[in-house]
Amino acid sequence: MLACVKKGKERAVKKIFLKWGLEADVIGKVTADGFVTIRDRGKIAARIRAHSLTKAPVFDMPYARPGSLKDLSKADLSGLPCPKDHNRILLRLLSSPSISDKSWVYGQYDHMVQTNTVVLPGSDAAVIRLKGTRKAIAATTDCNSRYCLLDPYEGAGIAVAEAARNLVCAGADPAAATDCLNFGNPEKPKSFWYFKRCVEGISDACRAFRIAVVSGNVSFYNESPKAAINPTPTIGMIGIISDAKRVSSQSFKRSGDFIVLLGRTLEELGGSEYLKEVHGLVRGPAPKLDIGLEKAVQKTALEAIRRGLVNSAHDCSEGGLAVALAECCISDKENMIGAVIDGLNHKIRTDAMLFGESQSRIILSCGKGHVPILKNIAKINKTPFRIIGRTEGKRLKISAGQKEAIDLPLERLDEIWRGSLKKQLGI
Repeated sequence: MLACVKKGKERAVKKIFLKWGLEADVIGKVTADGFVTIRDRGKIAARIRAHSLTKAPVFDMPYARPGSLKDLSKADLSGLPCPKDHNRILLRLLSSPSISDKSWVYGQYDHMVQTNTVVLPGSDAAVIRLKGTRKAIAATTDCNSRYCLLDPYEGAGIAVAEAARNLVCAGADPAAATDCLNFGNPEKPKSFWYFKRCVEGISDACRAFRIAVVSGNVSFYNESPKAAINPTPTIGMIGIISDAKRVSSQSFKRSGDFIVLLGRTLEELGGSEYLKEVHGLVRGPAPKLDIGLEKAVQKTALEAIRRGLVNSAHDCSEGGLAVALAECCISDKENMIGAVIDGLNHKIRTDAMLFGESQSRIILSCGKGHVPILKNIAKINKTPFRIIGRTEGKRLKISAGQKEAIDLPLERLDEIWRGSLKKQLGI
C-alpha cells in the first residue's frame, strides 16, 4: 500500500503501522517537476513524465451484439399465466439464495469492526462510525447479472443506481465507487461486447450521480466449455453520513407508523427473481432506469432521513415490493412488526405489482405527524409519493383491489427467510 503523508507526520504514521505489526518506510517525496524519478544508490535508474503513466493502453478488440439477444430481451411476457397463490410465491422468493438471509455467511467474519459497526450487514448498507467525529461511513455492493445479460448498458447503470440508493437508505450521501468486472473470454466478440456496454453503463451512471470511481479490477475468462458466466459488473460503493445519530435501517421500528412508497411501480417482470424462480425464465426486457426519477427519489429520502422524519427506509430490488415489505417486517428478529398494505396501484397485473422489480423505489415508515412534511419534500423534488399502508400486528397483509393477495404470519416469513440458506447448504 502506498500512502502520501503530510511532511512532518512520517513518525506518527510509522507508529500506527508498528502498532499493528506492520512495517513502513519513506521511499520518496512529491515533486513539482511533472516527472516520476527513481534513483538507485543516488543514480537515476528511471525517469518518465507522470502524465504518460495515466495513458492506459487501448486494445481495439472486435465486438458484436449476440444475435440471440434480440429474441431474449424483447420477449413478450403479457401472456404469462397469473398465479393464484401469491403467499406461496412470496415464501418461494424469500427462500431463494439471492434474497434469503446471509447472516450465516457474514457472521463468520469480523462484521463488528472493533465495535464500530452502527448498522450490521443485512440492511441496505452497513454503517461504521468514525471515532472522534460525528461522522460515519456506509458501504454496500450491488449487481444483478440477469439485467446485464438482457441489457448490459441498462443493467450496469442499475447496479450503480441501486448501490447509491442503498447508501441513501442508510442516510449516507454516495461518495465513491469501486468495481469488480466479471466476464467471459474477451477474445470472443460477444463477450467483449458485453464488457464494453457494461463499462459504458457504469461510466454514464457514475457521471450522472457525480460519483468517482476510485479503483477496480477485471476478471476475464470466467467460462466453461458449455457457457460463460452472466456479465457481472459488481459495484462497491461508500457514502458519508455527516451525523451518525441520523442513521437509518430497513426494519420497521414501531407499530402505528404510516408506510410510504417513493417512486413508481410499473408492469416490469423481465429479468426478475420471480420470473426465474417461479416460471424458470430469464428473459424479457430488463427494468428501465430513469436517472432523473432515481435522483429525485434519492434526494427526497436522504433529506427526510437527515431531518429525522422517518423511522425506516428500504429500497425495492430483487423480489419486488412484497419481498421488500417482508424484509422490513422481519429483518430485526427481536422486534418484528407486521404491516397492512391497502393503498397500492392496482392498474397493473397483480404479480407485477407484488414481485416486479421496477427501479427507483424506496419504502419509508414514519409517524402520522411527519407525513405532511414528507409529502411536501417529495412534491418539491417532483418525486412520486404514495401512502400504501401502516405498521401493525404480527402479519404481513397486502391487498390487491378488493382481494387480499398476501396474508402471512411474520413467524412463517422469518422461518423461511432466515433458515433457507443453511438448509440449502445442508448445514
